[in-house]
Formats: sequence, C-alpha cells, structure tokens
Amino acid sequence: MEQNILDCVIVGSGPSGFTAAIYAARADLKPELYTGLEPGGQLTTTTEVDNFPGYPAGITGPEMMMDLQKQAERFDTKVHYEMITKVEFSKEVGGIHKLYAGNKEIFARTVIISTGATAKYLGLDDEKKYNGGGVSACATCDGFFYRGKDVVVVGAGDTAAEEATYLAKLCKKVTMLVRKDEFRASKAMIHRVQNTPNIEVKFHHELIGIEGENNLVERAVVINNQTQEKSTIDVHGIFIAIGHKPNTDIFVGQINLDENGYIDTEKGSSRTNLPGVFAAGDVQDHIYRQAITAAGSGCMAAMDAEKYLAELH
Repeated sequence: MEQNILDCVIVGSGPSGFTAAIYAARADLKPELYTGLEPGGQLTTTTEVDNFPGYPAGITGPEMMMDLQKQAERFDTKVHYEMITKVEFSKEVGGIHKLYAGNKEIFARTVIISTGATAKYLGLDDEKKYNGGGVSACATCDGFFYRGKDVVVVGAGDTAAEEATYLAKLCKKVTMLVRKDEFRASKAMIHRVQNTPNIEVKFHHELIGIEGENNLVERAVVINNQTQEKSTIDVHGIFIAIGHKPNTDIFVGQINLDENGYIDTEKGSSRTNLPGVFAAGDVQDHIYRQAITAAGSGCMAAMDAEKYLAELH
C-alpha cells in the first residue's frame, strides 16, 4: 500500500494549533489538524475573551475558536475530530514521523505539537458547577469581571502569589487560602503579597465547597485543617491557582521535556530537539499562557516548519 506522507500534521486545536494551520495552509503545506478530545482547547471553557486584539466588543471563547477554525479551513486545512494517541518520531533530518489516531496511521514530514496545558483543579464537584459563574483558573483572563469585588485565591506557589497580586489591583479584597503554614512561592513573590494591603493570607486553610444562587459564586466554604473549624467567606470569584499540567503524556520518552513536563523548545523558535518536530502554545509555555501568545507561537511553528521543508529540497 502506498504511504500517504503529509507535509504537516498539527496536533491540537487551540489558538496555537489553528494559527499554525492558517499559516501552514497559506504556505501550501496542506496541513491536517487533529483536534483531540477538547476541540478549541482551554478557551472553550472561557466565557468572555476581552483581551484578544481585534475584538473591540469582546467575544466568547467558543465563538473565537470557531472563527479561527473557519479561517484555517478557508485555506484548505483538513480538520479531523480525532485524538492522536501515540507517536513515533524520527530522529533523522528529513525522516518521516509516524502518528496514530487509534488504529489509523499517519505519516508526516513535519509535526506541530499544540496540545496545550490543563489547569489543575482541586477536584470538588462545586468547581465544575460554578465554572464560568465565578470559578476561574486564570486571573489575567477573568480578573476584570471582579473589579471592586472580593475574591479568593487558592494556592501557595508563584502562580497563586502572582494571581493574588494581580487581582489585588482590581478587587476590593483578596483572600489567599494556603494549605500549609508557609508559601511555596519565591521570596520576591512572597514580599509582594506581604506588601499588598488588601491581600489577607489564611494559612492552614482549604477550600472545601462553594455556595451561591443560580450557579453564581456567593460564598467560599473553608476549613482550618488544624482546628477542623469550618467557616464561609463572602466572595464573588474563586481563583484556583495550583498550577497547570502540560498535555504531553504521549510524548514522554520521544522528545525533550523540562522537569514539569513542558516541551523544551530552542530559545526564540518553536524547534524541539527533533528535526521536523515543532511545539507551540501552552504545551511549551508555562510563563505567559495567553491566547494571543499561543497564537503568535503557532505562527512561529508554521514558519519554522515551512523553512525546514524548504531546506530539505
């Protein structure tokens, strides 16, 4: 049977995947994109997106992803609503990479990985119930909606400290819930928290429930894990800031990852340690994690893939 070798396969369908598809398709690479289990990625769980340039009235996350997909398809990107379950990458320049969607084998000269990262949650049923109604995992995305209100931030690391200080500029009061008796954050971040008058830190406290009417957050139910005393805090927003997990399980042992599982890319490019394999978006970026930076790195990956293919001829 004749192998059908594609010039470009894109794994993942958030802003980085679809932007890579737009650029790759316009460069005539005839990309094929595999959406994975969550077409549109993390943005589909975001209600309002107000900080993406070009949408003066704002747009919902799902609508924006539909727009990006339509734009990619306009230039003949082929979108597969399937999940890549396994990969066998070549280590040779000009080698053929092999991917599997279930039993289906896919052969490609270049692969752009844009599988994103998933925000970690505590695992409370209430988190799902109030998601989009006051529960968030991204202060820069959603903080604006809580201007002048009281919020809670759950977490003890740099992410939590950063989110708390960001929210303190917008919100009336920020209460941080820290499970242990100390932060895990860097000294500089701890100082920032301590020097922000409208942040209150509750050590030895954990979020155990959320209450509110019409699926809108009104109260955080917390427990002091030393005394087992329960109490409620009146708030409008609850930010879960316990980190993200990059979606790289299928790439373990195939490609260089950092200690937290993010894909290592060469500085200033989307290149990985393997020729013809590129990474874009949150799967290789644990710092910015914004739709706009993901889209920008998707553009970089497509241009890097195009250049790589041109140099093979």
